Amino acid sequence: MAATINYIEVKGVKIPLIFEEEKRLPIVSMQLVFKDAGTITDSDKAGLAKLGSKMMNEGTLSLGSNGFATALDEKAIQISSSVGTETFVMEYSSLKDQFEKGTELFSALLKEPNITKKSLEKVKTDVIGSLSAKESDYDYVANNALKTVLFEGTPLANPASGTIESIKKIDLDEVEAFLKKHLVLSNLIIVIGGDLTLEEAKQKALLLASNLEVGEASEVKHYDVSAQGKEVVLKRETQQAYLYFGSPYDMNDTDSEYYKARVATYILGTGGFGSRLMEEIRVKKGLAYSAYARVQVSKSSSYLTGYLQTKLESLDDAKATVKSVFENFVNGGVTEDELDQTKKFLLGSEPLRVETLSQRLSRTFMEFYKGEELGYSAKELELIKNLKLQDLNEFIQKHKEILSLSYAVVTK
Repeated sequence: MAATINYIEVKGVKIPLIFEEEKRLPIVSMQLVFKDAGTITDSDKAGLAKLGSKMMNEGTLSLGSNGFATALDEKAIQISSSVGTETFVMEYSSLKDQFEKGTELFSALLKEPNITKKSLEKVKTDVIGSLSAKESDYDYVANNALKTVLFEGTPLANPASGTIESIKKIDLDEVEAFLKKHLVLSNLIIVIGGDLTLEEAKQKALLLASNLEVGEASEVKHYDVSAQGKEVVLKRETQQAYLYFGSPYDMNDTDSEYYKARVATYILGTGGFGSRLMEEIRVKKGLAYSAYARVQVSKSSSYLTGYLQTKLESLDDAKATVKSVFENFVNGGVTEDELDQTKKFLLGSEPLRVETLSQRLSRTFMEFYKGEELGYSAKELELIKNLKLQDLNEFIQKHKEILSLSYAVVTK
């Protein structure tokens, strides 16, 4: 049974409910997705959204963290919270025969989360410990540095997990205010599937949603990437150089030509062996074990990013090679063989992307979230199948903005 878009009404708010029935396994899964509630909202306090999600993993006031975790484990129920750039997600899964108990616990969590000074101090200690460990993770350091260059002066320049300094400054009132503002009906989308009927899904969704306030609807803001190529170099005690690079990509999340971007970027750097970057950087020059590039297109931003590691003495050569590959790609386009091989992979691997219920629900959610018609992904594959070389090369040559590369380097 294909996923469908339905609606429930709670406190006068019409809430989308994405549902798919799947009876092959006696399992139920659900997500409460809150729009415009991710790390993009961290304008003043970096890491606040992530800290808020971790606080929602601390159980209920009445049971506490350990008591709530025990209650879940006894019934093999999983409930967790996380944040992305744009969304705050609360996930649930259990066996069908524990769905009743699971929704009771989920409902209790929404009604009385364990938002206390004690739990906040525990979470902050864990986060600060994790951030301290990441100071020697130079991929993490370089990636964050690149974002500060690409998105200077915007919330997207902040590290998603915050910094040690920013986490220390967040207090309980700020966490409570964040959760109260963002976990609201007006920004809620419910995704549910498994061994249950649509009516059962609506009933449980109503039970959970009734614990939330109406709140105010909000839209995700879009932030442009710096069009001027910049570079930041960080010196560390390292045996390798870490090169992260990125550029603007003039496209929005509803662009009808996005399928061309998928094909073009696969050839440039997403396709592993055979991609232009891997061919030049690893195969021909032996500068790095791997090199990668991909396009990120969402409501909040649109940009191309990539990375590689190389020997300290090879850094300048690797950087020059990346620039050369991009210039040859934009100015010369791709070949018929590259297009054919990319089509074969993208079309041939499609069954692997819709194997599981989770994958199918996630795809339907993204179609709905982006405002596309249901089943658009199948239409996009047909567009890829029929894509002509001339049309692809005209598209590639039109996007000269990717030549405005910015770099973040961690080196000795």
